[in-house]
Amino acid sequence: MDMEKVEIMAPAGSFESLAAALRAGADSVYFGVGRLNMRSRATVNFRTDDLPKIVRLCRRAGVKAYLTLNIIVYDSELAEVRELCAAAKSAGVDAVIASDPAVIACAAGMNLPVHVSVQANISNVEAVRFYARFAEVLVLARELKLPQIAAITGAINREKITGPNGELVRIEVFAHGALCVSVSGKCYMSLAIYNSSANRGTCFQNCRRRYRVSDEDTGEELIIDNKYVMSPKDLCTIEFLDRILDSGVTVLKLEGRGRSADYVQTVTEIYREAVDAWLAGEYTAAQKAVWLERLRTAFNRGFWYGGYYLGEPLGDWCGCGGSQAKFRKVQLGRVNKYFNKIRVAELSIEAGDLAVGQQLMVTGPTTGALRFEAGEIRLDGKNVGIAPKGSIISVPVPGKVRKNDLLFSLVERRFGESVEG
Repeated sequence: MDMEKVEIMAPAGSFESLAAALRAGADSVYFGVGRLNMRSRATVNFRTDDLPKIVRLCRRAGVKAYLTLNIIVYDSELAEVRELCAAAKSAGVDAVIASDPAVIACAAGMNLPVHVSVQANISNVEAVRFYARFAEVLVLARELKLPQIAAITGAINREKITGPNGELVRIEVFAHGALCVSVSGKCYMSLAIYNSSANRGTCFQNCRRRYRVSDEDTGEELIIDNKYVMSPKDLCTIEFLDRILDSGVTVLKLEGRGRSADYVQTVTEIYREAVDAWLAGEYTAAQKAVWLERLRTAFNRGFWYGGYYLGEPLGDWCGCGGSQAKFRKVQLGRVNKYFNKIRVAELSIEAGDLAVGQQLMVTGPTTGALRFEAGEIRLDGKNVGIAPKGSIISVPVPGKVRKNDLLFSLVERRFGESVEG
């Protein structure tokens, strides 16, 4: 395998997240348009009219753009599928991610490259041979162990299993982020309770809630240590990423289309560094410890460090309803101006005081997410230690920010505190 082709695929649920992924060194991004994708219920989707802009931004950065069209579809939606595939083809989208045969056939019929989604539950070489007739990239079932993955990639190389482009099919796996309690994301709990199907992108995430266990005959309630009995911790593979790459995987998917731009930037940046370090022979225990500590600063429900890949049964449940990230964001103000030559931003402080040394973040549709420390504050032309609420100040920033970008203070989370969202 040519390891120069290892691809980090980052989520983009908004133009902010897209900018963050591009800034952080993603090789590709995946995104949804409208309602025909697995995040259709959330406000993390673009419009069809956004496709040309998305592709233009990706081309400028040398990054591939993938459209998620990965739900099951009904007869009444086939015309909409064709229209969306045609729009993607016209805009220059690099591939469509799908699992429904109707979507796969539609895209393939337009010579629009296809990646087969995890919902296809590809778990063996026969399935690889079948889907390789239609797709260039195959996402394996999340439940496979590393030896099983290595056996599949080994067969691809030995048998020269190629996709429609004539090249060996590439294997993608899930590398970081939220896990579903069900098999490869195919859950029916939300459908059963709310008639709102996860397989149609409208999951109400019943599994993320607290539950009580009681005896139906006596009514006696059982005492359990963790009420979040169906909410898994997030997968984190940073400590054994070398073993994943050794297994023959060439595409690493980072979950998070519903997450913020700073989450996308932090996670993408770290996995980019890890892959580059592995390629350079510098993937060390000390480096892994640093990356892991940085990952804890982004949204997470706690980490499951081995996953199915290392043969561990799913049983690492989170103990809270929100994030266990080291920091939480508190909106502090916004950007008024940016002075490019001196790399200074003029900020309006609207919701609290700002002190020298405070950890800050600026987010925006073009900026993405930029973290920095308030190393110096100038108010009315003078250096000050604290800028009070309502003041307009100038601070040095490490990168370009834009007017109306939002300014946040990063506040260390107290022990036991959960950050929702």
